[in-house]
Parts: sequence; structure tokens; C-alpha cells
Amino acid sequence: MATDTPVSILIVDDEIDIREILQFNLEYEGYKVDLASSAEEALQILSPEHKLILLDVMMGGMSGFKMADLLRKEGNEVPIIFLTAKNTENDMLTGFSIGGDDYISKPFSIKEVVARVKTVLKRTMRSGAWQQSGRVYRYEDLLVDIDHKSMSVAGEHVDLTKTEFDILALFVQNEGVIFSREDILSRVWKEQGLVVVDRTVDVHITRLRKKMGTYGKCIVNRTGYGYMFTVQHASKGENVR
Repeated sequence: MATDTPVSILIVDDEIDIREILQFNLEYEGYKVDLASSAEEALQILSPEHKLILLDVMMGGMSGFKMADLLRKEGNEVPIIFLTAKNTENDMLTGFSIGGDDYISKPFSIKEVVARVKTVLKRTMRSGAWQQSGRVYRYEDLLVDIDHKSMSVAGEHVDLTKTEFDILALFVQNEGVIFSREDILSRVWKEQGLVVVDRTVDVHITRLRKKMGTYGKCIVNRTGYGYMFTVQHASKGENVR
């Protein structure tokens, strides 16, 4: 993997053989690799330079799941690939529910690990891309947490009404999909038992855009079709009527 500045990866595993074989193969691919033998050590050396963590689940002391949970609660969205001998469906669901990006069972193929690393990094390091970790979505300083029904801009929580958040959640979970006003009415207002008109959608979207600040441009109006959410045109001043 040719790159001017090597991408930094942190490997956290209490088995030295696994750390060394992963380090050798990932450095061969052109990555910069740091090692930690425990979650406690990893938390001491983790920095913004690290763009991915390969994290063992079952370690002495703090578990990988606990470490990941701590990072997510602190707002750290560094991509995490769990490495574990535990491969039940419940374990996998636990990993994803606390913000893991991928899950690889031991024993694993080195080729598989390298391929998964490349895939996760490609998805999360695209310049200006909408990044997803579990049900948390981030674009630059805009963060939308689906499960906690919250939005923040530049680290500041923004109060949204239930309807405004439901519209936002519909958009961010379907980036690039155009929704007509009728689509939005049927999806967002369907359980409220209210009779509303198309103009109601426009009013709520106008309010939502205002609360989103500069990121309101992510909600784009396609004249004659409806609305869509896209980060690709957020800085291009595309039609947001």
C-alpha cells in the first residue's frame, strides 16, 4: 500500500505472537503499527494519529468491549475491529452495539485481517465522507446519534423536536436517497394520527436546517422530486430551497 504518510494502527492483544504477526504483515502493507499488551496500556498510548484499532476482546484486566465502550462514551469514534475467540451471535451483536466497525474471529487468516483493515479504513478515511460507527453518524463536526435521539454540532448539543429528529434520522440513514414530501409524511407522521399537508414538511425542514447551521446545506431540495441528504454538496451551495 503506497502512501506518503503511513496510516497508523494500534494493535491491542495480550498474546505476543498475535501482536508480532499482525505487526509484521501490516507493516509489510505500508502501515505504521503501535502495540499494546492490554487495554490499560492502549488507553495510555492511543492518540489522534491512530486511524484504526485492532482490539482483542478477551484480555486480562479490562476487556476489549469495556475499552471500546469507554472510548465511545468519551466521544472517540476511532474505527475498531474486534479480534476474538468468541464467535457467538450475541458476542458479535455486543461488539457492534458498542460501536465496533468489524469483528474477526480467531483463529483468523492474515489475508482476511489485511482485507478487513483496508475496507474499514477506506470507508472511514474518505475525505469529507459521512462516517458511521454503529448507529452514530458523523460528518466533520456534525454528529447524529440515532439510539440516543441526539444531534450535536461542533460538540454542542442541539435541541430538536421529535418530528425534526425523525426527519433527520430518515435522511442520514438513507444518504443520497430522494424522498418526496408524500414519502416523508407517510414515514414520519404515520404514527401520530395527524392530518398534515405537504407544506408542513417544508416548514419542519426549514427549521431543521436552521438548527443544523452550516450543515443545513446537507439537506438538498431536488426540484420536482423532493429532498435528499448528502454531504457531497454540503460546501457547494447547491439548491436548498
